[in-house]
Amino acid sequence: MSAQVEHTTVLLDEAVAALVTDPDGFYVDGTFGRGGHATRILAALSERGRLMGIDKDPVACQVASEKFAEDNRFQIVRGSFAQLAEMVSAQHRLGEVQGVLLDLGVSSPQLDDASRGFSFLRDGPLDMRMDPDSGISAADWLATAEEQEITRVLRDYGEERFARRMAKAIIAARNEQPITRTARLASIVAEANPSWEKGKHPATRAFQGIRIFINRELEDLELALASILDVLAVGGRLVVISFHSLEDRIVKRFIREKERGKPLPKGLPIMEKDIVRRMRSVGKASKPGSAEVAANLRSRSAVMRVAEKLS
Repeated sequence: MSAQVEHTTVLLDEAVAALVTDPDGFYVDGTFGRGGHATRILAALSERGRLMGIDKDPVACQVASEKFAEDNRFQIVRGSFAQLAEMVSAQHRLGEVQGVLLDLGVSSPQLDDASRGFSFLRDGPLDMRMDPDSGISAADWLATAEEQEITRVLRDYGEERFARRMAKAIIAARNEQPITRTARLASIVAEANPSWEKGKHPATRAFQGIRIFINRELEDLELALASILDVLAVGGRLVVISFHSLEDRIVKRFIREKERGKPLPKGLPIMEKDIVRRMRSVGKASKPGSAEVAANLRSRSAVMRVAEKLS
């Protein structure tokens, strides 16, 4: 196991302030990471408050167990927040959660640890799994995926406009030698990228797309959101921090749909009081200020949205 890498928590004060409305409540940190948010949440809770942390990563779960070993208000559960309802149900807390926090994407310790295979800047085994004990690695997937599938992943999940060119280059390269290292994949897709952007590595979007696909990140987010109304108490809050447009689009659409209520046939004489609105937005979307971005460049793309359950 590589040495621990520090993680700078994004929108820390804003997220916890929006999340914790009742110091005696039960809360869920669906993406524990290295415990930045969890530490601040626990500081805001009373002796009666409780926090459940969730994380796929065994290293994150180990950190959680060690960091909060003496705090009986906290527990860590290994798994995906896609199983949020199941995990909360196991605690007999369905419909009683005061707040759920989802800090999406990959954490700095995962990104900076070359052995995890997330980074195009550091050579390591091409893995990319947040949970190394489940699913297939990026290397195994690239060894067998068809060109059309690779194109789709790079285009749909990475928003890479040269996805087809990169997919062709990946197929050609693997026919010569298996692609098992991050540095080789980065080189292949960089060479296939004819338009390098200033300040952005040419492999950025390709690596993002493969990582999101391998970890089912968007599917897991959809599943978690689908269960959120069953999990939250009335007045309970959902706080989501996204780091790219695909995630934020899903969250924004979900909140908007719950604010509007179920779609009704046009022309019906429906009064406002007859529309069942399940959630309301709390404030506008928040982004890190210039000081936070200057101190932590990775925060520059973060967007936080907050919604409250109404019924």
